[in-house]
Amino acid sequence: MAHSSSYVPTTRLGKWFDERLPVMRLAYDSFVAFPCPRNLNYLWTFGGILSVCLVIQIISGITLAMHYQPSAEEAFNSVENIRRNVNFGWLIRNIHAVGASMFFIAVYIHIFRGLYYGSYKAPREILWILGVFIFLAMMAASFMGYALVWGQMSFWGVTVITNLFSALNEIIPGLGTMVTQWLWGGYSVSGTTLNRFFALHYLVPFVILGLVVLHIWALHVVGQNNPTGLEIKQPSDAVPMTPYAVMKDAVGLFAFLILFAWFVFYVPDYLGDADNYNEANPLVTPPHIVPEWYFLPFYAILRAIPSKLGGVIAMFGSIIVLVFIPWLDTSRIRSTKYRPLYRWFFLLFTISALALGYLGAKPAEGVYVFWARVFTFYYFAHFLLVMPILGIIETPSAMPRSITEAVLGKDDGSEKKH
Repeated sequence: MAHSSSYVPTTRLGKWFDERLPVMRLAYDSFVAFPCPRNLNYLWTFGGILSVCLVIQIISGITLAMHYQPSAEEAFNSVENIRRNVNFGWLIRNIHAVGASMFFIAVYIHIFRGLYYGSYKAPREILWILGVFIFLAMMAASFMGYALVWGQMSFWGVTVITNLFSALNEIIPGLGTMVTQWLWGGYSVSGTTLNRFFALHYLVPFVILGLVVLHIWALHVVGQNNPTGLEIKQPSDAVPMTPYAVMKDAVGLFAFLILFAWFVFYVPDYLGDADNYNEANPLVTPPHIVPEWYFLPFYAILRAIPSKLGGVIAMFGSIIVLVFIPWLDTSRIRSTKYRPLYRWFFLLFTISALALGYLGAKPAEGVYVFWARVFTFYYFAHFLLVMPILGIIETPSAMPRSITEAVLGKDDGSEKKH
């Protein structure tokens, strides 16, 4: 997919600089002249949207860190002080809190788009795996950031989730206890835990930034996938990134920012939990402990397994299995658009993921546990059974010969000329 550079410096200074440090050439080749498939839809705008979300989170997070006090005595009050007394602190805090949810909304759409259109298939395996690592780092950063509020749900959420590592005692006696106490910095969740989480929460976004750079680099090596799943074969299949793809990304970003702003200015606390607006109290346990909404599907999987160790393995396995999708999917066709049978299974997978999110917010009892087990079974069956088997037996629909034919209904013959 590598394309020859068409960058030409227009000044003597530019030529001198380009011969020594070709940063402008790299930017031009990567974001101006880079060939993009001409049939990309608006689901492809979420890559750019996620980049903007990351920048927003880093800038707002650094600003908040200037006023935050990472101690059990001052953490909760310092957050309130930011909202009430710091100039525009309410706005910065709302942007950061809502930004976490917007980040996950965008990343889930980005992941499901990749799954639907087969963006994980060769030669994009490394691109996909880097994306899974970014997702894991996002989950770590958001979990530790949620703890910093030091409200009731934050405190007990940290207590429950970190205590899961004690299940490792069933594998190696004493290992789980050692890991849990290391995370806590003692024998229980305390100010020491908070201070550690604050340091790591500050660090992980920059790790994410590094992974994103690698992700974009890998993308520009192998090129973008598209709704047909076909590669660029002729000049008419592609358009330059600027202005075509950039303007489309701008429209998608503008629409996304409208939704973002609506939450920030009108319902900033809607996606949070009411219990988290009470200061952490180790002596009072909330009646129903739940994580943030974007963790709910994995929380449902955790609780669906009767064994503590089994639940932990299933929860982490539900994310790790994503790494192996490029090899689990045996179909020769990338896009689900041309896989009529698999399309129904993908719909069932989407319903299962949404249902797990709903069930994760419910008490772990009765019919909720039953359905959580049903949807957990299908979640894993989709990757471990449906993908390998259906890829072999399914007959795909007729596909266009090129991206140009998919868009125009005919091939302009450029491939033969070249």
